[in-house]
Amino acid sequence: MTDIVRADGRAIDELRPVTIERGWSDQAEGSALISCGRTKVLCTASFTNGVPRWMSGKGKGWVTAEYAMLPRSTNERMAREAVKGKIGGRTHEISRLVGRSLRAVVDMKALGENTIVIDCDVLQADGGTRTAAITGAYVALFDALEWGREQKFIGQKAQPLTDSVAAISVGIVKGVPMLDLAYTEDSSAQTDMNVVVTGRGSFVEVQGTAEGAPFDRAELNSLLDLALAGTVSLTELQNAALGR
Repeated sequence: MTDIVRADGRAIDELRPVTIERGWSDQAEGSALISCGRTKVLCTASFTNGVPRWMSGKGKGWVTAEYAMLPRSTNERMAREAVKGKIGGRTHEISRLVGRSLRAVVDMKALGENTIVIDCDVLQADGGTRTAAITGAYVALFDALEWGREQKFIGQKAQPLTDSVAAISVGIVKGVPMLDLAYTEDSSAQTDMNVVVTGRGSFVEVQGTAEGAPFDRAELNSLLDLALAGTVSLTELQNAALGR
């Protein structure tokens, strides 16, 4: 790796300081407050015994997610989308991404006819909110599943989770591939990419866009290598938060 030092003093392959506070909400069946540098996302998991009508009788469960940013999570106040009466395209897209990422590591038959809804609320944004949401949501999901088992909605021998999942942003800034972009880096990146990876190192989703100049295969490989290393560290932090 190059010896370039970033504005906040990190190396190009270094994560921002990450903390995961498990069980942050007393009311939710599972919850986690994740902080990635100045980005903070509260993830809560709500467990319901039963499934949407369109899934009833199929012997499968459902996991979905909703994402939102609080009005003062950014430098200037944003109007609440609920007040405006219209959910924005970005919000829909990220909600679907989080849901897909979680479903990738859940065996719906083992879950049984139960539903888990993950709410990811951005309290403070400084880049990487969607990836932080996925990483924190996994911890909340784990505890919601354990709650369902304790309540005997899930069989004692059933194993709904097939793996863990975490996500991280990478990008090319001033020609250099970097891990875990803060907002100032993300806003000026030539390439911006979000990568979702399972604990075993399999890719769930790769979202990459050249904002300034196209990237070549070697740069893509560098970005994916950075992302894989970053998600290994995040998986270790998830396991530590869960006491594993």
